[in-house]
Amino acid sequence: MGINKIIMKKIKKALISVSDKENLKALLSILTKYKIELISSGGTYKEIKKLKFKCLEVSEYTNSPEILGGRIKTLHPKIHAGILSKRNNASHKKDLRNNNFEEIDLVIVNFYPFEKTLEKTTNHLKIIENIDVGGPTMVRAAAKNYNDVTVITSPNQYEELINEIKHNNGCTSLQFREKMSLEAFSETAYYDAVISNYFNKINKNSFPKKKIIYGNLIKKLRYGENPHQESAIYSKTLRLNIKQINGKQLSYNNYNDIFSALTISKSLPDNLGTVIVKHSNPCGVSIHKNNLKSYQLALACDPISAFGGIVSCNYKINKNLAIELNKKFLEVIIGNGFNNDALKILKKKKNLRIIDASNFTINNLISFNSVNESILAQSEDVKKFIPKDFKVVSKKKPNKSQLKNLIFAFNVCRYVKSNAIVLASEEATVGIGSGQPSRLDSCQIAIDKMHKFQNLEKDIVAASDAFFPFVDGIEKLVQSGVSAVIQPSGSIRDNEIIKFANQTNTVLIFSKTRHFKH
Repeated sequence: MGINKIIMKKIKKALISVSDKENLKALLSILTKYKIELISSGGTYKEIKKLKFKCLEVSEYTNSPEILGGRIKTLHPKIHAGILSKRNNASHKKDLRNNNFEEIDLVIVNFYPFEKTLEKTTNHLKIIENIDVGGPTMVRAAAKNYNDVTVITSPNQYEELINEIKHNNGCTSLQFREKMSLEAFSETAYYDAVISNYFNKINKNSFPKKKIIYGNLIKKLRYGENPHQESAIYSKTLRLNIKQINGKQLSYNNYNDIFSALTISKSLPDNLGTVIVKHSNPCGVSIHKNNLKSYQLALACDPISAFGGIVSCNYKINKNLAIELNKKFLEVIIGNGFNNDALKILKKKKNLRIIDASNFTINNLISFNSVNESILAQSEDVKKFIPKDFKVVSKKKPNKSQLKNLIFAFNVCRYVKSNAIVLASEEATVGIGSGQPSRLDSCQIAIDKMHKFQNLEKDIVAASDAFFPFVDGIEKLVQSGVSAVIQPSGSIRDNEIIKFANQTNTVLIFSKTRHFKH
């Protein structure tokens, strides 16, 4: 009986202060039923009175008016002593009696909508006024004192609270209070992280002394890269900006490939381009203006690797393309929308994952890679190429077609695992070599792919994600039929590479930037 008394806590007094006033009525009904006294402030007090429930205003409870335009409402010793007092501590009880303070057993608070304010305005003064001070302070106090106090931080928890109170005849269990405390501390940490991120952003401080990473759980996934690994997907927003409209649940590997494919797609011209990805590496890319031809050219680069891969179309998918797509076994198809006829065709494969990425955009944010207790952080490689980034260093100058193909190949190259070599023609990849410790090996893989799947009666260009350390790499490419090469400068042998290009009448362009992807 004594142990049960410690674990179960009767709720006699509740303080409610919420920005989100949805679904209050059912909650207030159950609190009133169990004769729980209600205290509230500001807009919440008005809403409770509007719903015809008895409630005491905070200013009347503390005998202190709201001041500073509402900035000071609940920041009062009577409030915080009532929340933080230990019920079985004689000294605490004495302090409450001496100051005529009372215990507060339930705190229901959600914060000013700071995150939503950021979505609606860039007005700094409005944003600042939506930083909640009193709410998080009460929540932290209640969460700290979970042994005696219940804290609720979201309307999503109301139903659980109602069931808890009903089941325990107006009480809450220690297990429930501890669970709510955990969620409360997560809520305050998240809220402060968003604020911290905002101030770092406006001060252009990408790498502060303390980096706080935050996110909302979108869903737990069946497993990670392998079945023995656990995984989940989080987002800084409350939802992903991609929409699944058909197929099996997405896996960790699916998401990894989807984001890889979309990163490449969104680097291509607006509403143009097809990307095929396998194991987060592109195995075919084309920006041919005819969408059907674009897919066919991307597929032709490496049709074997494309089996079981992901196709990302940077345009709306129509019926004719859907017919072609359905001829191949694919895990995921991504489009900037789908015609109704196209959807009917694609949905015939019930397991095929169909993703609408119409609202997906790439922002110049920070990417993270974590191992053990260390986190690597860097800005994303989303640099837009402009003419002054490149310099023709060979005697032979590129024609208009070659230059377009070279820049296209170089753009694709930065999304291929290093060491990366991309061969291209007619603004489509014709051979890709990736992920090799030796750049020479990557050259050979790209050439072998081209010989295996392509008609060689084309003007072939090559891109390398970093400089050639020796002449042997560019020599191998030229011997395979490559007429123009684009690569970053910076090697001590750059002059040897230029000399070789001139000797073989090869176009050579140097980029000022390197684009490794490990």
